[in-house]
Amino acid sequence: MFEKILIANRGEIALRIQRACKELGVRTVAVHSTADADAMHVKLADESVCIGPPAASESYLNIHSILAAIEITGAEAVHPGYGFLSENAKFADILEEHGVTFIGPTAEHIRLMGDKITAKETAKRLGIPVVPGSDGALESDEEALKIAEEIGYPVLVKAASGGGGRGMKVAENAEALPVAMATARAESQAAFGDDTLYMEKYLTRPRHIEVQVIGDGQGNAVHLFERDCSLQRRHQKVFEEAPSPALNLEQREQICAICAKAIAELGYRGVGTIEFLYENGEFYFIEMNTRLQVEHPVTEMITGVDLVAEQIRIASGAPLSVRQDEIRLNGHAIECRINAENPTTFMPSPGKITYYHPPGGLGVRVDSGVYAGYTIPAYYDSLIGKLIVHGKNRNECLMRLKRALSEFVIDGIETTIPLFSALIMQPDIANGLYDIHWLEKYLDQS
Repeated sequence: MFEKILIANRGEIALRIQRACKELGVRTVAVHSTADADAMHVKLADESVCIGPPAASESYLNIHSILAAIEITGAEAVHPGYGFLSENAKFADILEEHGVTFIGPTAEHIRLMGDKITAKETAKRLGIPVVPGSDGALESDEEALKIAEEIGYPVLVKAASGGGGRGMKVAENAEALPVAMATARAESQAAFGDDTLYMEKYLTRPRHIEVQVIGDGQGNAVHLFERDCSLQRRHQKVFEEAPSPALNLEQREQICAICAKAIAELGYRGVGTIEFLYENGEFYFIEMNTRLQVEHPVTEMITGVDLVAEQIRIASGAPLSVRQDEIRLNGHAIECRINAENPTTFMPSPGKITYYHPPGGLGVRVDSGVYAGYTIPAYYDSLIGKLIVHGKNRNECLMRLKRALSEFVIDGIETTIPLFSALIMQPDIANGLYDIHWLEKYLDQS
């Protein structure tokens, strides 16, 4: 086991990783920008190093500054969390060259699954069901029109290097397709420096289902069931639950087994998430995230497996600590992402928290790095915490969530807590009858 780990992240995920390290008896190093000098993970770390000014490009994305912090502190490994450098193959390579362990998959696997086209090709080879579409990059509008005619409209044009909804455009017919491609290319080039596009059949009312997997790089792999992440705004998840209310036992076992087998064949090391669109009883692969997910706590709540601790053990060379037959699905869990935003306009709301009271009680977990007197900086993502609740069934979970939201008080800034209080009163949410378009329709009507 490592003696010292540097956490190359900030906010709630940095604190989450830090807690796992302390329970494993591992010392921690917090890196931070000048804007995060008073952050909770910095206060609680064994050591801390300032790595630059507020801009992420000059601090949390500055590989040279992070390497300097590693050198100063003697950290043996780096946990990247999510976002920032967590899926940066170059960063993983550089750490390896310096004799430092990257707590995550190999750079090869990050590259393989980071490009949407090669990821889809790999998924198909491993027996994972994929969305009908182009076999590779689209070379021309003429090729796109031909493929769209074969698979049928509407179609979705997507950036090969994309994420977060950027470089994605829907074409309802042949007349709209060239415009969609031109717009997607421009967005993709501006956001990712790569205008490569591919095409998929556009599903009209799908759910977003993802399967949590772990491999130890030694040929062993397990799944930890699925999560339903269908409540989204602008392709960003806001509410996740596990297990999905849309799947029956047979569907669950089938898709989860396919994913675990694929990860074992790939020789994958660490945690990962295989994401699908699900419609009319069919699963369609969309991408694989080669990192810890924001919504990982709901999986921890229904399985009792500490995903971060497992990441660290595997990176240190240990095999998986659990077998598939030891992983049981226990009850139901839901996560609400609490953002520092106006709950109606979604405008960011940075500022000083004047009063903070998180909910508690049986089955309630809050992952957050904020406290009364802390000032939310304006430079980063607006996520300030996650409320996760667990119950023995979905109905108990929803009732517990309703109670927990009513107890959650954050004064001084605006948050999305009122949004979730309103959402759980909606019959479609209570009955689990929603898809990836549901939330935006609801917001348009509100």
